[in-house]
Amino acid sequence: MADKIVKSDDEWRKSLTSEQYYVCRQKGTERPFSGAYCNSKEKGTYRCVCCGNALFGADAKFDSGTGWPSFTQPIDKGAVRAETDRSMFLMPRTEVLCAKCDAHLGHVFNDGPRPTGLRYCMNSVALKLEPNADQ
Repeated sequence: MADKIVKSDDEWRKSLTSEQYYVCRQKGTERPFSGAYCNSKEKGTYRCVCCGNALFGADAKFDSGTGWPSFTQPIDKGAVRAETDRSMFLMPRTEVLCAKCDAHLGHVFNDGPRPTGLRYCMNSVALKLEPNADQ
């Protein structure tokens, strides 16, 4: 992974929309079924909205029915990192962050389809789709 991107809170606020800042920098969550990529079937690469890091390929996207775009795996093992999230007190979850800038992307669960059995449940607002050149 390339060098970490570190910005001040003010720098992040200036470069992101208020919703992007809330989700990515304050660990918020967008409303289910409200995101631009929830039902998208477009091919390409999903990148971090904060730093442009390649996170997920559209070929790993599936319809989980949860209201958020879901993926079976990241595009590269080092593209994301995980931390234990205890914000729900009774149920610890696994938070997914961009490995390059530490943006909060969503959570990963062990109820996804084969081959990985994982469901990377991401916030659309944390992602930016770069369509394949042939589209």
